[in-house]
Amino acid sequence: MILNIPLGWLQLARQKARFIVALAGIAFVTVLMFMQIGFQDALYASATQLHHNLKGDLFIISAQYKSLTSNQSFPRSRLYQTLGFKNVESVSPLYVQFAKLKNPNNGLKFPMYVIGFDPVKSIFKLSEIQKNFKLLQIPNIVFFDRASRKEFGPLAQEFEQGKTVKMEIFTYTALVGYKVKIGGLFSLGPSFGVDGNLIVSSSTFLRIFQDRLAQDIDIGIINLKPDTNPQKVLADLTAKLPKDVKVITRQDFIEFEKTYWTLRTPIGFVFNLMVGMGFVVGVIVVYQILYSNISTHLAEYATLKAMGFKNKYLLNVVFQQALILASLGYIPGFAISLGLYDVAKNATKLPVIMSLDKATIVLVSVVLMCLTSGFLSTNKLRKVDPADIF
Repeated sequence: MILNIPLGWLQLARQKARFIVALAGIAFVTVLMFMQIGFQDALYASATQLHHNLKGDLFIISAQYKSLTSNQSFPRSRLYQTLGFKNVESVSPLYVQFAKLKNPNNGLKFPMYVIGFDPVKSIFKLSEIQKNFKLLQIPNIVFFDRASRKEFGPLAQEFEQGKTVKMEIFTYTALVGYKVKIGGLFSLGPSFGVDGNLIVSSSTFLRIFQDRLAQDIDIGIINLKPDTNPQKVLADLTAKLPKDVKVITRQDFIEFEKTYWTLRTPIGFVFNLMVGMGFVVGVIVVYQILYSNISTHLAEYATLKAMGFKNKYLLNVVFQQALILASLGYIPGFAISLGLYDVAKNATKLPVIMSLDKATIVLVSVVLMCLTSGFLSTNKLRKVDPADIF
């Protein structure tokens, strides 16, 4: 039985050392693209974790709102005005602001995001908050984010061991900290703009940030009555509320945050640039591999041309090689990226997670990258003349 082995494979496999080096190059580019896309996705996922975990149908924010990490307050009365609309069932004000939490072991202070709400009912989807939110009605009791970065010390571990854990929170202008006690834990995680989170009652929040006015809130949460059309209510609220606020859906709230990090921050620009540069670097690397292979076998290609094989056949051989390199180089790149994702997630506490979408995007990118390189490298092959070679 005669095996129909593709010529492209035979050419690549003939020089095993060069073939392995070529696959290593493709694998490196694959890892590079996976890491860039992984961190970019972690940027968006971490920046919108709070958005995903708030209970609400619509949200009201200041017209000057930029992102969660920038304070843009608006009058609480605007939120309560929405109760005058027949399909609005309830509203909840939310306070958010940066502070510094003191590590009790070394005395160093690190940024912490403080989230305050009225603990009459839970406004969070987080199960631990839903079960124990009434503990926040006790003055100076806070819930600590166990997924915070390690700079804050072993606060979560000590609390889980049954110890009484007290800590000091400093505003950015305060010389003296405000003492609070951990009453519970939850898991939300840090982002590129914050190292960790605290959830407190609105009264504790206002005691920590004494320069804040109770009537100035940062986010308003609107819950609608059952079987209500959110888009209709959104249109009514937008038309009738003063223009110093805007009402948006959860998805719009999430997209608003993503747009800010993508277009209005240096880190968003850098990630977009690096993803593009990774593709360009990959095209160059694969181009060099394929061009070198064509140059090495130019006499063989000229012989095939002299035997009557058309350019189309020879170009198909090169594209076969491009697809082989893409497929075999992607596999070790994917495996290495899985391990690096775990390392990055443990080191940064960011949601650097492999997903089917990422795997598919990178695979398609690698295939396109190799095919683009194959197309560019075939210019010499198109022009080869057997008479010039022999």
